[in-house]
Amino acid sequence: MAEKKAFILRINPEVLKEIERWAADEFRSINGQVEYLLQHALNERKKSGKKKKSD
Repeated sequence: MAEKKAFILRINPEVLKEIERWAADEFRSINGQVEYLLQHALNERKKSGKKKKSD
């Protein structure tokens, strides 16, 4: 398993409440839900062909 990197996230309190509810509905931690959503968004971006080549 790849090592995970910690970082600080500033987020609107209302958005955090919604993510917390969503995470609870899907039996995930808030951290797990945020990671899931980011991974899903990245996968969708790759599928749509909008991936930008890195230098």
